[in-house]
Parts: sequence; structure tokens; C-alpha cells
Amino acid sequence: MMQSGQSGEGVMAGSRFKKERSLRTVWEWMIPKLLFICALLSVVTTIGIIFTLLSETLSFFQKIPFIDFITGTKWTALFSESQRSFGVLPLITGTLLVTVTAAIVAVPLGLASAIYLSEYAPSRVRRVLKPVLEILAGIPTIVYGFFALTFVTPLLRSFIPEMGVFNALSAGIVVGIMIIPMIASLSEDAMSSVPRNIREAALAMGSTRLEVSFRVVLPAALSGIVASFVLGISRAIGETMIVTIAAGATPNMTLNPTDSIQTMTAYIVQAAFGDISTGGIVYQSIYAVGMTLFLFTLVMNLLAQFISRRFKEEY
Repeated sequence: MMQSGQSGEGVMAGSRFKKERSLRTVWEWMIPKLLFICALLSVVTTIGIIFTLLSETLSFFQKIPFIDFITGTKWTALFSESQRSFGVLPLITGTLLVTVTAAIVAVPLGLASAIYLSEYAPSRVRRVLKPVLEILAGIPTIVYGFFALTFVTPLLRSFIPEMGVFNALSAGIVVGIMIIPMIASLSEDAMSSVPRNIREAALAMGSTRLEVSFRVVLPAALSGIVASFVLGISRAIGETMIVTIAAGATPNMTLNPTDSIQTMTAYIVQAAFGDISTGGIVYQSIYAVGMTLFLFTLVMNLLAQFISRRFKEEY
């Protein structure tokens, strides 16, 4: 009887093992297919976005010559039909003005934060300070916009009385504050990946901690640091709500940061909220500007990838 019972239990255990193995085989077959579908959805979405931009942009250039669009210095797309002009240079100038201002603010502050977190901060301080710094990345950009308009602009006007309520300087400063967490976090990750023994070897040779930071760690982590700069700047190029609220809606071709300007993203928002007919020239100009913005960010991301691969250090 005991042998018969043990034999029955063995058969049940064997049957259960076969079922589990069969189920595992099914999952192993399904998971790669599901992952492939997810990856394919990303590719299809990207192709759909590019196709939509291209189709409307090409329709726009059938009505407006490309050379006039790319070299024109006057943008009055929302004026009456007789006064319309589609020279995109004022929008590009406004975008670059805000972006350069943001980079001047974010690059040194972000890099300094990364150096402190990686090389100077005790582990207890780092565990508290880094999440607090990254909270800035979770603040909605429209909140940043109101902060720029109601706090930063009045503060700047107390030093520059002739500056208008809407200006590129305030918007650029706040965009720079917004991208500090991205630059600081990515740069700190790149610096932390540098092996500890390289630091210890430099310290053993009599170098100070500051010399180790700037002469050893920064060159070793250069690819990641520069990539963080490029990604942060590309994020600034595509910022919408801050510049829409704080920089104004005046497409001036100017290099004066105290003037009111309009960026490419701000124009898209303004035109999309306006009473424009679908398929018209103003409607299609949104896509032409969007394609220009897409090319800017694409070039920046390709540049970040090139720098990462060109200067990558392997240990």
C-alpha cells in the first residue's frame, strides 16, 4: 500500500512538473513577442509623427518658398492675409536667445551640484540632497512660467527698470533653473561611474580633492557630462509653457534679452489656440515650425550620442 501511495504521489508530482514546464515554455515564447510589439509601437508612433509633420510641411512649402521661410526676418503669420510674412528667423532667434540664457544658468550650477554630490557630499547628505534637487524636475512647467512672470520678472525690473513685463531674460533664467536637475543628475551619474581606485591613486600622489575632481574625475566622465549638457539644452529648446507665459508673443529678431520675443514653441501654442481654419496656410505653418523644431532637437540628440561614443572611457 505504501509503495502504491508513493507511486501515485510521484505520478502527480511528475504531472505537475510537466504542466509548470509547459506553462513556462508558453511564457518564454510569448514574452519576446510582447516585447517586440512594444518596441514596434514606439517605432510606428515615431514614423506616424514624422509622416504627419512632413505631409503638412510639404503642403506649406508648396505655397511659401522654402528660401523665404528660412531666410525671412519677419514673422506675421497671424496678421491679415495681405500683411502675412513667414520668415522663421525671428522665431529661431527667440528660441536660441532663451536657450543660451538657460545654458548660462544651468550648466555651471548643474555641474557644480554634480561635483558636490559626487565628490564632496557625505552619503547621508547625498541621499537627502539629490532627491530634493530632483523635485525641481517634477514641478509643472506652467508653475515655472507663473514663477518667472510674478517673481523673477519684478525682481529683474528692480535692477533693469526699462525692461518690459515680458522678456527673454526672465524666461531663460527660469528655463535654466528647470533643467538644472537633468544636468546635475546625469553628470553626477557619469562622475560616480568613474572607478574609486583612480581617485585614490591621485590622492595618494598628493593631489587635493579639488584637483582630483577637476583633473581626474571630470576628464574621465567627460562624455557623460557633455551629453547631459546637450540633452539639457535640447530640453530647453523644446520648452513651451515658460516662454509662452513669461517671454511674450512678439516675434522680434533681436539679441537683447530684455526685449519681448517669441519662440517656435510659443508660436505653435498661440496659433493652435487661435481661430484658424484646418488646411489653411496658417494651420500648415504650425507644422512647418514644428518640423524646424524637430530638426533642432534631433540634431542635438544626435550630437549627444556622438559625443558619448566619441569620448566614452571604458575601465
